[in-house]
Amino acid sequence: MDTANRLADFLPYQLSVTSNAVSGRIAQEYRSRFGLSVPEWRVMAVLGDAGAVTQRDLTQLTLMDKVAVNRACKVLEERGLAVRQPNALDGRSHLLQLTQEGETMHGEIMPLAVEMEQRLFTNFSADEIATFRSLLGRVLNEVRDLDAEGLDSGAFGVG
Repeated sequence: MDTANRLADFLPYQLSVTSNAVSGRIAQEYRSRFGLSVPEWRVMAVLGDAGAVTQRDLTQLTLMDKVAVNRACKVLEERGLAVRQPNALDGRSHLLQLTQEGETMHGEIMPLAVEMEQRLFTNFSADEIATFRSLLGRVLNEVRDLDAEGLDSGAFGVG
């Protein structure tokens, strides 16, 4: 088989599989300790960093499907970890923000996430980590450029 056509050698596939593996491993920690799914934690993490935002903003900031964001928001609200409030700037939308309980949980999870990151990259030098961060940022910018050009990201196949 021609190695140029192998899925395992397709960089978007490798990136997706690696991302899922890392995310899944970290998710084991906050699922077992806090009962949160990956989408719920991603929404919580953004709310912890950004403060009150709309669900549309959450969709853009997490790059998750709006249905997944909506479900995560509902679960967080049902658990008393987030609360919805009117958006003074746009009466058609609401702002979601962490409750005190949500902020407390976020404060407990973030050190665990940072510890997991440190464990994951323990065999990488500081320069390698900096290069990796830079390369990931460049890939994300390229995707944004393609989106701005109006290309359908689904047209690239498995990723």
